[in-house]
Amino acid sequence: MSDGELLLITGALLAAGIAAAVLASRIRVPGLLLFLGLGMLLGSDGLAFISFSDYELTQRIGIIALVLILFEGGLAAGWGEIRPVLKPSLALATVGTALTAVIGGLIAAWLFDLSILEGMLLGSIVSCTDGAAIFSLLRGSTLRRRLARSLEGEAGFNDPVAVLLVVGFVDWIQKPDYGLADMLLAMAEEMAIGAVVGLLVGRLAVLALARVRLSSAGLYPVASIAVCTLAFGSADVIHGSGFLAVYLAGLAIGSTDLPAKRTIVTFHEGLAWVAQLAMFFTLGLLVFPSEFGDIAVEGTVLAVAAVVVARPLSVFVATMFQGFEVREQLVLGWAGLRGAVPVVLATFPVLAGVPDSERFFNIVFFAVIVSTVLQGMSFEWFAKRLGVTTNVKAVPTPLTNAGAIRRLGAEVVEYEVRPDDAAVGVRVRDLQLPRDALLNVIVRGEQAIPPRGSSEIAAGDRLHVLVRQEVAIEFSDLLDRWRSGPLGPEPRPARAWRSLPSVSSTRPWQEEDGDPARPTAVNGLSVVTQLRTRRDGVSGALVELEDGRYAVTGPIVMVGRPQAITAGAQRRLLRVANHAEGAWWREVIGAVAATTRRDAVR
Repeated sequence: MSDGELLLITGALLAAGIAAAVLASRIRVPGLLLFLGLGMLLGSDGLAFISFSDYELTQRIGIIALVLILFEGGLAAGWGEIRPVLKPSLALATVGTALTAVIGGLIAAWLFDLSILEGMLLGSIVSCTDGAAIFSLLRGSTLRRRLARSLEGEAGFNDPVAVLLVVGFVDWIQKPDYGLADMLLAMAEEMAIGAVVGLLVGRLAVLALARVRLSSAGLYPVASIAVCTLAFGSADVIHGSGFLAVYLAGLAIGSTDLPAKRTIVTFHEGLAWVAQLAMFFTLGLLVFPSEFGDIAVEGTVLAVAAVVVARPLSVFVATMFQGFEVREQLVLGWAGLRGAVPVVLATFPVLAGVPDSERFFNIVFFAVIVSTVLQGMSFEWFAKRLGVTTNVKAVPTPLTNAGAIRRLGAEVVEYEVRPDDAAVGVRVRDLQLPRDALLNVIVRGEQAIPPRGSSEIAAGDRLHVLVRQEVAIEFSDLLDRWRSGPLGPEPRPARAWRSLPSVSSTRPWQEEDGDPARPTAVNGLSVVTQLRTRRDGVSGALVELEDGRYAVTGPIVMVGRPQAITAGAQRRLLRVANHAEGAWWREVIGAVAATTRRDAVR
């Protein structure tokens, strides 16, 4: 094959991978599964365009691909996403994976008439979820954020556990003097070494990238590849878990606000896609579909048992007392997608010379295909039926650096407008956004549209909203109204002035009055609208009351008509203690004037 032919085929395969991803997003099947089918079609047992049966090369390609995929998963998540769900993620990755291996192994031993150790080996191979499949599934899902984070964390942490289980059972089968204690000791040692190396390499990489300014933005992805390979290689050569090390290194870099971070993340996202395509295509070439006939029924039963019995039971045990509802545990149990990772693991016993291991490879491959199709196509439907989805994406893709915004006490939420949403046709000014939320941009097709009050929302728009954490609950309720209504201009309260003095009352704020930054009532009158929130380190707000008057809350309370509040604010402005306090009283004056003009227009 000439260089030109090789490059032509490579380009064609990459283009086919993109087409498979587009098609898969429409039929709700993991896109890489279609690329796996393409490898089977072109392989020795299909159209025979490519003759391939090299297990060692397949394993090497699979390991390199997994390293790149896990590093990208850590980059995309960061400790900020994983830390809140670290406990359930680790429980699913360790206890959950081990229990799935044991239950699946007992079923495999009975189903295929294997010894207990051989059954446990087969169960260990199919025990882990696939990071590429999970990450791909979550990018298009609206699963609750805590569930999505838990699955992300599990997918990153459980690959090292599954690898160690497989290697341990291979040694146990081949070495007469090897036992459970040896296996557990080896696993603990490799995990500890991998964790230390990953955290150390990640920390050093963060310090280096933060202090050294590279001459070109294109060098930052080169540096990140160096970090990825150093983390895996350093851990592996000293007999640690390279997979754990590379994931932790990715988490470390993903948690910091480094120069050109967006460039690094985008580069590795594309590189992970290339790795996934190469891995799935190679695995497709390696299998021989004509050999599936002998194990089709047993492979299906094993897949169903892993999906319906082993995985759910292990999830219930692992997440016990973790604060999950039963329906959330059911969804976590159904989300254990098997992708290429179990098939790569199935090459380990083949290369180690375990008897009958090529049959294991075919069984695992068939079981993975069945479980991936079954779970991949039904997961989102199942989650919605159980009511554990939201109105926002599980893995948001903000236009700005989400990590930096989150550290400042806010978050960027992406909302996709559906054709039947109540928000369709509504003007931006009538979306009822709280004061601590701001619509940054409307993405319509391939255009970014700066929002104005008169801009109308259209079906298919993606709204990027900056939300302060203080209004998170209020904003969640608002998203439901954007879906189902009601929306539109808020009715203004009737002007029924209850007092004649310019300022009805001025008094100190008392503890029984509640939170001055978000009052619900002032002097017995309900708050209709919160117009402004004080941001100078002093709790306070400007609100409109049910009788049409205004109130300024904080160290003192002022209640009165617009003119009275303006006059009172101007008097306070004359004797402010600092610039921040002066800015607040000027903001009050401007807000009252703007609201009065708006009411006059209406």
